[in-house]
Amino acid sequence: MPTRLVVLADTHLPIRAERLPDAVLSSIDRADGVVHAGDWVDQATLELLLERTPLLIGVAGNNDGEALHVRLPEIAAAAIEGVKVAVVHETGAAAGREPRMDERFPDTDVLVFGHSHIPWDTTTPGGLRLLNPGSPTDRRRQPRCTYGVLTLDSGSASWELLAV
Repeated sequence: MPTRLVVLADTHLPIRAERLPDAVLSSIDRADGVVHAGDWVDQATLELLLERTPLLIGVAGNNDGEALHVRLPEIAAAAIEGVKVAVVHETGAAAGREPRMDERFPDTDVLVFGHSHIPWDTTTPGGLRLLNPGSPTDRRRQPRCTYGVLTLDSGSASWELLAV
């Protein structure tokens, strides 16, 4: 049975927005779980997601304070529906990202990351799928705020990037 995960990063609440957009909250309510690739900024967002979803896979980011770093790892990993998923906040510069991540995450099928606020979807030479959902609250140089939905089913992964 497919597992549908809402994928977030760089929410920066309450600095960039007062709350998560309604479209994101609605997607979370229809999903099987949430992946958050760091830069939550406040603990209230972590608490909200823990209350709203049965499955939360999250990491701390560079803008997260000590309290969030105590509660969240720097790297998270899970095997879901036969897909090995890892989550990290930062992957470094875009140039050379694919070979670096192949080396760093050799036994992973999908790597979710954040930090840049720029959506990203590539597959490395080693077959690792790299996904960044952008940010649902801070578009930076992007035309729209974004988040993703990752569907895992019988060893395969499909990705949909959604604008808020």
